[in-house]
Order: sequence, then C-alpha cells, then structure tokens
Amino acid sequence: MPTILVIDDNPSVATALETLFSLHDLDTRSVTSPADGLALLARESFDLVVQDMNFHADTTSGEEGVELFARIRAAHPDLPVILLTAWTHLESAVDLVKAGAADYLAKPWDDRKLLATVNNLLELSQAKQELARHRSSGQRRRDALEREFDLRGLVYADPASEAALSLACQVARSELPVLVTGPNGAGKEKYAEIIHANSAVKGGPFVALNCGALPGELIEAELFGAEAGAYTGANRAREGKFEAADGGTLFLDEIGTLPLAGQVKLLRVLETGRFERLGGNRERAVKVRVISATNADLSALIAAGQFREDLYYRLNAIEVRLHPLAQRADDILPLARHFLPPGKQLDADAEHALLAHGWPGNVRELRNTIQRASLLARGTKIGVADLGLPAAPARVVAAGNGGDEPDRASIEAALARAGGVVAQAANDLGLSRQALYRRLERLGIDRP
Repeated sequence: MPTILVIDDNPSVATALETLFSLHDLDTRSVTSPADGLALLARESFDLVVQDMNFHADTTSGEEGVELFARIRAAHPDLPVILLTAWTHLESAVDLVKAGAADYLAKPWDDRKLLATVNNLLELSQAKQELARHRSSGQRRRDALEREFDLRGLVYADPASEAALSLACQVARSELPVLVTGPNGAGKEKYAEIIHANSAVKGGPFVALNCGALPGELIEAELFGAEAGAYTGANRAREGKFEAADGGTLFLDEIGTLPLAGQVKLLRVLETGRFERLGGNRERAVKVRVISATNADLSALIAAGQFREDLYYRLNAIEVRLHPLAQRADDILPLARHFLPPGKQLDADAEHALLAHGWPGNVRELRNTIQRASLLARGTKIGVADLGLPAAPARVVAAGNGGDEPDRASIEAALARAGGVVAQAANDLGLSRQALYRRLERLGIDRP
C-alpha cells in the first residue's frame, strides 16, 4: 500500500487528509512541523509528501515551506511533493512547482482534484521505480558481459543492443558461420570484430572485405587471389582475402552483392576449406572463420535467382540481427556523448533533438552529426542549431481526438525506453495509461 506523509501544523488538515486518503487505500502519516517531517523521512520510506507552506499562525511568506521543500528535494530528489497553502497568491509556491514540486493546490482543496493528482503521481512514481530497477538490472547484465567478454569498446544501453550483443558473444566461441543482418550504418562490422575477439581464432588475423565496394569482376580475385595474367592488369600473382585470413576470421560485408560465380566458389570453401586462385589450378587449403553481413533481404534475392539458397543456409548457421538506431532509442545519447571530443557537451535541447530524429543513416549518421556539430559549435555547449538536423516530422493527427496520435514505431520505442512499464511509456507519449492500452489493442501490439 502506498504511504503518504502529511506535514502541516493544523491538526484538522492532517485529520481530513488522513480520512480522505484512507477511504482510497492510501496509508497516511502526519506530523506538524518541518523538523518532525524531515526526521521521519530520514527513518522511513514514503511514496509522496503533502506539505504546507506556512507553519506559524502569524506567517504568510511561505519561507518555511520553501526551506522545507529544498531540504526534502536535497535528501530525496525523486520523492514527489505536493504543496498546500491557504495563500493562493503566494508566488513562492509557483516558483517551487517550476523547481520540481509535483503540484500546488490551494486550501480548501477539491477532494477529487487532490485524489487525481495523488493517484497520478503515485502511479508515475511507481513506474519510475520499476524503470530504475529495470535499468539497474540491465546495468548489472552489461557489467557481467563486459567482465566476461572483450566488447571492443562497444557503446550501448538499449535492451535490443544488449540482446544482439549477448547472442554474438554466446556464438563467438563456436566455429559456425555467423550472418549479421541490419541496415547500413548500424554497426555490423563492430559486431563481427566482437565475435572474432571472443573466438577460438582471436589470435589470428581479422580481415574485412566489402563485397559491394568492388566491381563484380574483381571480387573473386579479392576473395581467392589471382595468378599473374589471370585478368587484364594482373602482372603478378596476388594473395586473396581467404589466404590473408588463414588462422583467423574473414568478414564479408554486403554478401548479397557477391556474383553467382563467386557464390559457387565461396560455398566450396565453406564446405571443404579449399579453393583455387583465379587463373590457377593449384588447390590451396585454409582454415578461416567466416562472418558475413547484409542489409539486403537474402530470401528475396534467392526467390529472384540472384543468391544461392544452399549458400544462404551455409552462411546463416547463426543470425545476429541489429535493429535500426531509431528502434534502439536508449543507445542514442550514450553514443552521441561517446562521439563528442573532450571539452564539448550537448545541451538539453540538443539531446531532445537527437532523440526526436529518425536516424535513417543509423550510427554512422549520428557519428557524422556529432563530429560536424563539434566543429561548428563556438563554445563548449552544442545546441540544436549546431546539429543541423531537419525539423522533426509532424505526427499524424487522429480524426476526432484533437491531438497528436503517436504511430506504431513511436509507441514501440517508448515501451522499449520504459522497459515495458506502460505508465512510464504513456507519460513519455503524453497519453493516459488507458489511452495507451487502447492504442496497443488497436495496433495489435502485445501488452508488456
């Protein structure tokens, strides 16, 4: 049962509040002085405080209330505080609301309004506590991963990133090929490096090849090497990536662009560990862990006859899927701060703008944005204007509701940030909990 502390010098006020709250299953304790209230808060845990602004009959300045609030906030920064006063013109109470007090109500109060305020604050406080526990649990898991595995300096905080990283670390020590999927700029090569760094061949070389960055006629030579005269300009024999990666890991990015002839050879290497250089006839043997990556729909390429199905299943023994940065909202600010040079900081408005942006270019776009802003910012603080981001697109307005209607992606992102706590997600979206539940049902989103 939630517990409320009332601090008011008028015993009749305390009695009235205790009666009101008890009728709604809210446990209430009361004291008549700031000193007693602070002492009780130091000994016991409370979910909410209702405090008066004046504690002597001849006092109307509100100074006692200001001091009491400041001391409560200093000792219990997350504890919601409601201010009560008979002096409705008191500017200090309004200033305290701006400074973080939960609400300001005049005496005599409206029972329904007070109860609504109390219930909303208790619900939000509970949601924040659950979110804090969720994040604390996540931090413990992240610390455990960092102790056990070499994460190559990966910066992350989002549960989706944690799940992908945990899987990558889990499969790293096997010899199975791994397929890393995700959009461009999501960090696929970083995950390949992590898999290699925790594998049985971590002492060997890590060799990367972007298959989409080379003309089709040169990819086979890059992969398997070429003998002198194998193609125009091949004046001498050259080693391919498989030979260079022998005893280590070969990372093949944009694997979906590999020509069919190269796919046949790659399949044979994966099955036998043997290949021939382009233009040669001597068979060579290597032992290489292959990690591939793609942003393409390989199933669609198979259906179109552009990618071999048998190669797909050979490469995709284990799939590590990376989500777009927009679906990993908890990663945005930690990554942005990581990309900042020493001496530079983001102001609050800039951080809000980063969270609101859609990041079609994912982590690569975020890094470039921060690097550019760091150069443009004249002082130590980076503002919204320095980021150069386009204005956030307006949300679709739902007919008849008179307000902004969050779309599916916004709702799922809010739920992910809140660790599945509906009340917190609803607060982030500017909705009531009931309104968010209705949207979950309408959109077919599973309730946490």
